[in-house]
Amino acid sequence: MAVTLANPGVRKTAVLLIQLGRERAANVLSQLSESEVEAVTAEIAHLESISHPESVAVLEEFRDLMSARRHISQGGVGFARKLLEESLGTERAEEIMDRVTAAAVQLPFQFLRAADPTQLRSFIADEHPQVIALVLAHMTADKASLVLAGLEPDKQANVAHRIAIMDRTSPDIVRSVESILERKLSSMLQPADQSKVGGLDPLVNIINRSDRSTERQIVEGLEALDPALADEVRSRMFMFEDIVTLDDRSVQQVLRQVDTTQLSYALKGVPTGVRDKILSNMSERASETLLEEVELLGQVRVSQVEEAQQSVIRTIRQLEEEGQIMVRRGGDDEFVD
Repeated sequence: MAVTLANPGVRKTAVLLIQLGRERAANVLSQLSESEVEAVTAEIAHLESISHPESVAVLEEFRDLMSARRHISQGGVGFARKLLEESLGTERAEEIMDRVTAAAVQLPFQFLRAADPTQLRSFIADEHPQVIALVLAHMTADKASLVLAGLEPDKQANVAHRIAIMDRTSPDIVRSVESILERKLSSMLQPADQSKVGGLDPLVNIINRSDRSTERQIVEGLEALDPALADEVRSRMFMFEDIVTLDDRSVQQVLRQVDTTQLSYALKGVPTGVRDKILSNMSERASETLLEEVELLGQVRVSQVEEAQQSVIRTIRQLEEEGQIMVRRGGDDEFVD
């Protein structure tokens, strides 16, 4: 892989190669251009000593950049950013992703970072589902979910299905689609081997950022297209009804974060088991008050119920990300006390 080296990059490369040893360093140098080899070897010759802090900093930076590239190859830019944020924090993750995207090997569809999802959807809505799937797999999950939410239900399911089963795509096809789309969007944008995109993780990541109605439509559509895949997607998601799988302590933590009025809307029409799980983790007086509020609501719109349930799910996911509760999904290992 060719790398364009700036002066700071030359020193970092030299420090890294010294620590790799002769054989590995020689393999790396064989991938560089003649001018880059000259610059790096000259820098190595001038390095009389390397401080321990500098050595550690270079190795850590190299590890983080390689980790970002590996995550991108596994599930796209959005997938990589999410994993890095979980392990390194938002600021550090953004810094690493900026370095990766500014590298000599340009990541596909980077121009979409400047595109408005609503406008983008109007441009690609009539494209073949495979093309749309390829584009969404390269976008951040937040933007991809907005595009997916605006598609017709049948196309939503078709595109979601293709994202999930997509494995590797020829770089020529990626470049061709990228080139055509970039030309189409030029008016609204601010001025190797095979690429692995798609898969279940980026699809679930996209669905988790969608509203409840879109989430339900996608899963139901997948059920019609591929029941086994729909089951796998469900096992990786957390639905409101899955609150029964939480332990009592976790439910109590969630309830402390949820507004009572919002909770009353969320409980309209839910299965008895879900309602009982929540009520059993409240005081007798609080549970009676909540039931009264639910009854007083009378008939409510499905959209209001789904919005309230989605808000509760967001609270659960936030607590999970903070490590305050543990959510067990299908396929997770069993636990023992």
